Amino acid sequence: MQPGMGTVAKPSAFMPEKRRRMNLVGICMNIFFPWIVFCLLYAMLSFSFHYRHPTWAWIVVGCGFLVVALMLFVAFRARRRGNEPMWYNFAALALFLAVLLAAVFGDMNFWYNMQPFYDIENLNTYPNVDPSLDRGQQRMDAGRVYFTQDTRVDTTKAMGFKNLDIYCVAPIVKGEKAPVTFDFWAVGINCCSGQSPDFRCGQYANPRARSGLRLMRDDQRPFFRLAVQQAEAAFKITAAHPLFFYWMQDPENEMSGFRNNGWNNFWMWTWAVLVIQVIAVAAFSALQMRK
Repeated sequence: MQPGMGTVAKPSAFMPEKRRRMNLVGICMNIFFPWIVFCLLYAMLSFSFHYRHPTWAWIVVGCGFLVVALMLFVAFRARRRGNEPMWYNFAALALFLAVLLAAVFGDMNFWYNMQPFYDIENLNTYPNVDPSLDRGQQRMDAGRVYFTQDTRVDTTKAMGFKNLDIYCVAPIVKGEKAPVTFDFWAVGINCCSGQSPDFRCGQYANPRARSGLRLMRDDQRPFFRLAVQQAEAAFKITAAHPLFFYWMQDPENEMSGFRNNGWNNFWMWTWAVLVIQVIAVAAFSALQMRK
C-alpha cells in the first residue's frame, strides 16, 4: 500500500519540474536564436564584409532561408509523430522574419550609409587643388578635395537637367579668369530651377566652404554629365573630364556622418528586434498556457 503510493508520488513531483525546465529552454531559444541570426546577418550586410565579398554575403543570407526551411521540416516531422509543433512553427516564422528583415535593413543601411563611406575612404585626398590649373585627368581618383584660397562655385554658369528630379551643376572656379577646361563641378539634386542660374546646392552660401566630397552614385552620374553638356552649350565653355563634388566646408565631418548613421541604425534595429522578439514570445507563451 505505502510503496505503491510512493511510486506514484515521485513522477508527479518530478514531471512538472521537467516540464517547466523544457519550456524555459524553448522560450529562451525562441527569443535569442532568431535575434542572434538577425544581428549576424544585419552586421554582415551593413558593413565591410558586404563591401569586400558581396556575393558571399548574399550566399549566407540564402543559407539563413535554408535554416528556416529546416525548421519547417522539423515542425512537420513533430506533427507526424503526434507531438505539438506550435513552438517549431513559431521558431520558423521568427527565423524567417529575422532573415528577411536583416537582408532588407542591412542592404539599405549599406547602400545609404556604409557604401558611400567605404567608397570615399578608398579614394585619395588632395589638398590645395587649383581648379584654374589642375585638370580632371590628374584627379580621377579623388575622394576628398580641398581647394585653394579664393575658390568658389560660379553660380552664374549653373545648369540643371530634369529627369523626374532636377540634377543641378555649377563649375568650381578660382578668380575671375576662365580656365581652359571646367573639370570641377559642384552638384546637387532639386536645388535649382533648371531654367536659370540659381544654384542652391550644398553649402553654396557658406563663405568658408572650399572643399568637395566626390559623388559616388553611378546611377546619378550620367544625369549630371548631361547637365554639364547643357552648360557647355549654353555658356560656350569646355568640360573635358568633369568630376562631380558636393560642395562643403568639412568633408571629414560628412564622412563621419555616414559612418555614424550606419552604426546608429545597426544598434537601433538590433535592440528593437530583441524587444519585439521578447514581446512576441511572451504573448505566444501566454496564448499557449490558456489552451
